[in-house]
Amino acid sequence: MDRTRLTGPLAFSPPRSLGARGGGPYVPGRMARIPTRSNDWGFPRWRGYGAGREAANVRLCDRHGCEEPGDCPAPKSPNSPDRWYFCQAHAAEYNRGWNYFEGLSAEEAAAREADERRDAGGYQQSRHQAWAGPGDGTRSRDEMRALEVLELEVDSSFDDVRLAWRRLAKSNHPDVRPGDAEAAKRFQAIQAAYEVLRAAEDARTWKPRAEA
Repeated sequence: MDRTRLTGPLAFSPPRSLGARGGGPYVPGRMARIPTRSNDWGFPRWRGYGAGREAANVRLCDRHGCEEPGDCPAPKSPNSPDRWYFCQAHAAEYNRGWNYFEGLSAEEAAAREADERRDAGGYQQSRHQAWAGPGDGTRSRDEMRALEVLELEVDSSFDDVRLAWRRLAKSNHPDVRPGDAEAAKRFQAIQAAYEVLRAAEDARTWKPRAEA
């Protein structure tokens, strides 16, 4: 199925005159839109963008029925490299309904944080990466989500992180809440979030060893 919408020199409207059925007069240079839709999320949907110049493809939001540009990538699952591409509004909606650290061990979460930094081309560049859109310019994608899990603000210090981790881990520990599956999931997410933030703190404060 064609999942593109073309706008540009090849997609202009033929002349139309006013009549019983309505419609406006032909305006030279006005481009008609020929939309097609995806029947499901996750398949690239494209449209032409830009009138008066050569047609260019722009990815549409993967949320069915949305016509906004899909410029906010969001992972399909914690361990998957595959991404949805949403507009900002639907990316925010998706983020609110999904536990980013579900199913990850603390070690896996820390390893993924390291991978994100390498893939972004180095620490300084990766600081500006965020899941489904830019963060605040100082935190990576995983750090932002980890702070949410620990119920902290973006500008929280690592001392704040440590205190929040201890408090939440204690209240959700399996020994404190035996048989509580939801608490066990939260405990796992709390541990993973702490490891992400600890790894990020180590990267910020690490200094090369001075040569003897």
